[in-house]
Amino acid sequence: MHRARQFVSALFLTAALAASGSVVAAATPQEASVRVYDSNHHDYHNWDDREDHAYRGYLVERHQDYRAYDRQTHRQQAAYWNWRHSHPD
Repeated sequence: MHRARQFVSALFLTAALAASGSVVAAATPQEASVRVYDSNHHDYHNWDDREDHAYRGYLVERHQDYRAYDRQTHRQQAAYWNWRHSHPD
């Protein structure tokens, strides 16, 4: 009886591990967007394709060359979020 219980326990453990692996494999790159904290407005933003598009529009409106958001100074990042809050989608 003890061996049967070990077998069933091992079977459930194997099934649980297999199921969790398939969930991880099903994740899409879009779900893996980066969260950015806006310290002036005390909120988070998901940096995804939509946000990147808005950021590039902001740079065009300001006549600035593209520079990755994470390479900007904190002051420049804060200026972007001020603009972004006044220009929602």
